[in-house]
Amino acid sequence: MTSNSRVVVIGAGLAGVRLARRLGELGVPALLVGDEEHRPYNRVLLAEVLAGRYAPEVIALPAPAGLVRAKVTGIDRTRRTVTCADGSEIAYDTLVLATGSNPVLPPLRGLFTPDHVLPEGVHAFRTLDDCLGLSKAVRPGVRAVVIGGGLLGVSAARALATRGAQVVLAQQSERLMERQLDPAASKLVRRHLTDLGVEIHTECRVRDVRCVGGAVRSVEMSDGYTLDADLVVLACGVSPRAGLAKEAGLAVHKGILVDDTLRTSDPHIRAIGDCAQHDGTVYGLAAPALEQADALAESLAGDPAARYGGTRALTRLTLSGNGVLDLAAFGETEPRPGDDVVQLADATRGTYRKVVVRDDRLVGGVLVGELGTVGALARAWEGAEPLPSDGGPLLHLLTNDGGS
Repeated sequence: MTSNSRVVVIGAGLAGVRLARRLGELGVPALLVGDEEHRPYNRVLLAEVLAGRYAPEVIALPAPAGLVRAKVTGIDRTRRTVTCADGSEIAYDTLVLATGSNPVLPPLRGLFTPDHVLPEGVHAFRTLDDCLGLSKAVRPGVRAVVIGGGLLGVSAARALATRGAQVVLAQQSERLMERQLDPAASKLVRRHLTDLGVEIHTECRVRDVRCVGGAVRSVEMSDGYTLDADLVVLACGVSPRAGLAKEAGLAVHKGILVDDTLRTSDPHIRAIGDCAQHDGTVYGLAAPALEQADALAESLAGDPAARYGGTRALTRLTLSGNGVLDLAAFGETEPRPGDDVVQLADATRGTYRKVVVRDDRLVGGVLVGELGTVGALARAWEGAEPLPSDGGPLLHLLTNDGGS
């Protein structure tokens, strides 16, 4: 298989598919190379598939015409070719790395079999195959331990509980989703999961996975407490998938280093999405990946002014099941000395809203429940415009859906 496509995109996730589609609309030939057997899909919605709310085909992305299924194993920057696992080569004029990220597998005793594979019943939660494997294994009453209480772990625990599993969530830090939420919002998420029957342990570290006959049977905490487990879900975060770039000699720090044109240290290679590090930041979120894809498409289509200047990313999560919990978090949710904070809470309705204002500018906020205000607040934050000094419009933004 040899292709002389001008642009070759490695990675058929959200960023790669968006870029290939936009390039097609702009009349630029592009070849998309993906290594998963499935149609490209929206990874953000995997928890909904696990929960049984969506069939896998519902989260499929519209695949561009030029899609090749292959695993790329190397980049020859001198010849401008990539090598695939089957020995074939693909030539490029411009190569785009949209390789995404890998799940972080914690250093636990017993996590891998002697063949260096995960034992039966132990699953990462990153790909559609991971999701389908979990879906096949989960059934009412199955004992599931989710390791990690961030966005992914909370989503996985909720999905498994919805399917009738007995779920224990083990979180190393002192609260759930500590990177996105303040303590009050985190407490509401905990209450929602507890109402679903999820048992939550914070400030605890798992140290050991116990297996019998190659299948998981329990996990042991650092304090010696043991949890029986038929299923273990590893939701310990992700790391940029930058191995190809590193082996090719590109500049890599946390992710593949790119400038405002998404160019790497090689002028013929760009990078976007979870694998890219722009201005010190690896986002690992869908919105920045899509914005990078759009900016790069304009650049590769010949617009000399096309630039990516960074994303002010908003985290949004909807937890359904026994009631619905809708939350959003953006910017700096913890105030610094001298900041102004506006908080509105309604314990009966389970709603909570907090915004942080610094120098008359909205710098962050957390909203839980009845999120009619999130769009207006996000626009005020993204625009970084000074707020009127009387505070009236800010209170209006917090309450303009008639809530709280």
